[in-house]
Amino acid sequence: MAAKYERVLLKLSGEALAGDARFGIKPSVLREIAEQIRDVKQEGIQLGIVLGAGNIIRGVSAANEGMDRATADYMGMLANVINSVALQDALEKLGMQTRVMSALDIREVAEPYIRRRAVRHLEKGRIVIFAGGTGNPYFTTDTAAALRAAEIEADVVLKATKVDGVYSADPAKVANASRYERLTYDDVIKQGLAFMDQAAIALCRENGLPIVVFDMTVPGNVRKVVAGESIGTLIAD
Repeated sequence: MAAKYERVLLKLSGEALAGDARFGIKPSVLREIAEQIRDVKQEGIQLGIVLGAGNIIRGVSAANEGMDRATADYMGMLANVINSVALQDALEKLGMQTRVMSALDIREVAEPYIRRRAVRHLEKGRIVIFAGGTGNPYFTTDTAAALRAAEIEADVVLKATKVDGVYSADPAKVANASRYERLTYDDVIKQGLAFMDQAAIALCRENGLPIVVFDMTVPGNVRKVVAGESIGTLIAD
């Protein structure tokens, strides 16, 4: 495989770790995800990863049900650390060198996030899992992914989903929804396409970071995206 990108930021949803269980972490699914990541890493790609936490708790949803929003978001960040440590374990069982770097100070399970140290880990061939979101409430893990990608000067943000790209409407609800192969950042904002939050899109636009939205449930798709194959939807200028 001739890789198109040298350094990538892979954004994974927390729900992906649960598989069909809808809650928690399913070890067999976690291993499948780790195997796809291993296949990419073996090509020499510098790889950073940000996970969601929706398989355990969503801060916004909890807040909508009456919980204090900041408290709910901090709980989400802690859940994100749990997911990150679980993925680290799965990757290391496959022989990958990893580091979990947390925006929250939990030194017993993760290194504190320091940008220069993160870049050094990447240069040494380690997979860096960025945990704890941005370390601040009111920000999503999509925004954390865009922020970390900008900080480490990644070539692209790979947004892994269960859908094969960005659609004009929810394809599960609208039968004639059409899939976009390419969009600009302004297209996404003007049309209110909700595959990532607006703050994350704005960060990527301001830093010239392309985004590829693709279906990770198809084996081999991560490898194909990194190779530059036309899979999913590309968002760029």
